[in-house]
Amino acid sequence: MNLNQVTLPSPDLQRSVAFYRQLGLTLIVDALPRYARFVCPDGSSTLSLHLSDRLAEGPAIAIYFKCEDLDDRVAMLQATGIKMETLPEDQPWLWREARLRDPDGNQLVLYYAGENRLNPPWRI
Repeated sequence: MNLNQVTLPSPDLQRSVAFYRQLGLTLIVDALPRYARFVCPDGSSTLSLHLSDRLAEGPAIAIYFKCEDLDDRVAMLQATGIKMETLPEDQPWLWREARLRDPDGNQLVLYYAGENRLNPPWRI
């Protein structure tokens, strides 16, 4: 089994499509105003958005995007006007992460973990 796609609700697809394009994803299905699908720049994972008048309550969804060039990518995104919540920082779980939110409040984590993603020292 392999994770293929994540779908997020959004009350404003035009705004969210612009954000994810700015983030670097490629729009591959444009069925606005109800649906849009992107492919990630590396690999074949997809992210889709569907029109919804309600967002989930409670803690927001968190989506992790692996970035081999994390620090450079964050600097590039900041140069295009994307606001980061945290800048790249080494974490105790041996990942380097930076965080931001999409226009609907979903948390996005840009990270690089190298070998530690699947094989941390504490793996069972």
